[in-house]
Amino acid sequence: MTSYLQLFMLILPVFGVMAIGVFMRKMNALNPVADESLLKLVVNVLYPCIIFENVYANPALREPSNLGWAPIVGFGTMAAGMGICYTVGKLIGFTQGSGLRTFAFTVGIYNYSYITVPVVEELFGSETLGVLFVHNVGCEIAIWVVGILVLSGESLKTGWRKILSAPVYALIISISVNLFGWSDLVPHALVAVVHALAACAIPMGLILSGATLAEQLFRKPSELFDLRATLGAIGLRLGGLTFLMLLLARYGPFTEDLRHVIMVQAVMPAAFLPIVLVKHYGGHPLVAARVVIATVVVGIFAIPLWLRFALAWVG
Repeated sequence: MTSYLQLFMLILPVFGVMAIGVFMRKMNALNPVADESLLKLVVNVLYPCIIFENVYANPALREPSNLGWAPIVGFGTMAAGMGICYTVGKLIGFTQGSGLRTFAFTVGIYNYSYITVPVVEELFGSETLGVLFVHNVGCEIAIWVVGILVLSGESLKTGWRKILSAPVYALIISISVNLFGWSDLVPHALVAVVHALAACAIPMGLILSGATLAEQLFRKPSELFDLRATLGAIGLRLGGLTFLMLLLARYGPFTEDLRHVIMVQAVMPAAFLPIVLVKHYGGHPLVAARVVIATVVVGIFAIPLWLRFALAWVG
C-alpha cells in the first residue's frame, strides 16, 4: 500500500507552488491589478488546452457510462454538499445575514481543479484525468446555478450564462474529436502548442490561488480563526462530506476511472473560487476566507491520510 509519506510528498509540491503565489503577493511581485488578466489567460487559454490534451484521444471517454455519470456525479455531490452545509450551518448557529449562505456555499464546493488535477494525473494517469474534466462540467453547473442561488438568490438565467465558457467549449470539441475517431487528424504542430500551454495551466492557477489567499492571510490574520466557522468547515469538508463521497465511490455503479475521480475529489479542501464570488455577490468574505484557509492548512496533512484510507477501501 502507498504510505502516508509517499502521499504527503505527492501533494506537497502542489501546496509549494501555491506558497510561491503567497510569497510573490507578500513581496508585491504579483500585483493584484494583474490578477484579472492572468485569470482570464488561465481560464480562456491555458485550461482549455489541458482539457483538450487529456480528452481528444482518451479511450476512457468512449465509455458511455463515463460521459453520462461523470457530470451527474459532479453536479450531485456539489449541490448536495451545499445543501448539507446549509443545514449544518443553521444547527451550529449561523443565520442568514451572519454568514449562513457564505458558509454553505464555500464549504460545499470542494477544490475540483487546481489541486485535484495534479493528484489525479500522478496517481491514475491521463485517462482518469480526462474523466475528471467531464466530471467538472457538473461541478461548474452546480456552482453557477445552485451555488449562486444559495449565495445570493439570483435567477437561474444569470447562472446558466456563466456555464458557457471556454473550458466547456474545449470539452465539447475534444469529446467530439475523440468520439468520432478524429484524433489522428489533429496536426502534430497543434498538439505541441497545446501541450506547451497545458503545462502552464495548473502552476499558473496555483500561483494565482496562493496570491488570492495571501490577501486574506496578511490583511487581519488574528481574525482568520473562528471556532464555529473553522471547526465546522474542517468537520464537514474534511470529515463528514469526505466519508459520504467515499461511500458513493465504493458502492456507486461507476467505472474504475470515475471511482478514482470521486475518491480524489472527496478528500479535497474547499475551493478558492468562492472567496472571489462571495465578495462579488455580497456575501461574507471573512467567513469564506476562514473556511478556505482552515481546510487548506489542515488538508496538507489530512489529504494523505484520507487518500491512504480511500486507496485501500475503494481501490
